[in-house]
Amino acid sequence: MGFDWVQTGKAFMILFAVIDVIGNIPVIIKIKKKTGDIQSLKASLVALCIMLVFLFAGEMLLSVLGVNIKAFAVAGSLILFALAFEMIFNVEFFKEDKTSYKVASIVPLAFPLIAGAGTMTTLISLRVEYEPINIAIAVFLNIIIVYFVLRMTKRIEKLLGAGGMAILQKVFGIILLAIAVKLFADNAKELFSFVE
Repeated sequence: MGFDWVQTGKAFMILFAVIDVIGNIPVIIKIKKKTGDIQSLKASLVALCIMLVFLFAGEMLLSVLGVNIKAFAVAGSLILFALAFEMIFNVEFFKEDKTSYKVASIVPLAFPLIAGAGTMTTLISLRVEYEPINIAIAVFLNIIIVYFVLRMTKRIEKLLGAGGMAILQKVFGIILLAIAVKLFADNAKELFSFVE
């Protein structure tokens, strides 16, 4: 019981795959273009707080609010779905606003892009196998990576150029759409079972 490098390493790798900050670079760049800028530190800290709160009090918090974990996942999938549509079809769902960068650092960046429904569900699942302290350390290490990726998106954009970014935006838009559809499909059937 207590701190364990093996548990921390395993939890870190699982969360890294679920958060997928590298795969979300085109989405992050799109948000930066629409809002002018994002606050990397604020987004990282908000995501960290959301994940830690959910790690230690997630199930209790949702039950107090009367929110089913499936409903939570479906809501997150709809936001990701809208973002994916913007990337693929160049339509606009999220209205551009001079002050929106303050909000964009929290929604949709910190939630649901970084600390999304998939991450929340994963955190609850990890509690079954791993000690909370090891999961918390894994969360913190992932947030450090997230922060540096958010800080370096402009350099990555310059490296890829306009053409490279356009291609990546379409490709990752389709991937994000697939993730949103899967997240919706995995949770909607049970959520809407009363319809049958």
